[in-house]
Amino acid sequence: MLHGIDVSSYQSTFDPDGLAFVFIKATEGRSYINPKQTSQASRARKAGCVVGFYHFLWPGNITAQAQYFVEKCASQKHDLLAVDWETTGSGTRASNAEKDRFIREVKKLRPTHRVMLYCNRSFWLNYDTTSYAGDGLWIADYVTAGKPRIKAKWRIHQYTDRPLDKDVANFSSKAALQAWADPSRAALTAEETEDAEDVHLTEGVGDTGEAEGGEEAREGGA
Repeated sequence: MLHGIDVSSYQSTFDPDGLAFVFIKATEGRSYINPKQTSQASRARKAGCVVGFYHFLWPGNITAQAQYFVEKCASQKHDLLAVDWETTGSGTRASNAEKDRFIREVKKLRPTHRVMLYCNRSFWLNYDTTSYAGDGLWIADYVTAGKPRIKAKWRIHQYTDRPLDKDVANFSSKAALQAWADPSRAALTAEETEDAEDVHLTEGVGDTGEAEGGEEAREGGA
């Protein structure tokens, strides 16, 4: 397991020592851009971390949101991209169809990037009906690191939000994560190719419970 964190504008600084990856909030809706994302990404890159960016999804205007995300985020080639699917500051949420469409739009606009789904366990078990997570599921469930309470395959597990959001990634090494982050590389392991592109993840029946995704409390609405 690799250790990493995810940050928003509230984390003006962070210690990347010992981290393999850092995800950074880039945008929200069609009106918010994290003003610190470039400096945050630079700090992570200088420490040798794999960098990812995420967009906090609002319902409606999905194509426009996808374009806004890819145009405004400070990503470089092969950085990871993700959509944060949870309840907004106004108590709304994007539908399954909108979540799926956003991922597909971003994949079309940025074919040299992996595009992932972030959601909490409650969303995955109670709201998701398509089990579509693009190139991989990033699940929030505040339990033991690496043991989220779902049966679906996952790539990243956010296991706590104290003192900041901490994650583990299900890769054997940072080199394996870097290789997976480049969709054009053919030399993937059998495990990585098993669900590398457009995975439709199958959830088990009977799981219950809830974990908060956390972003709603960290950033205001668009």
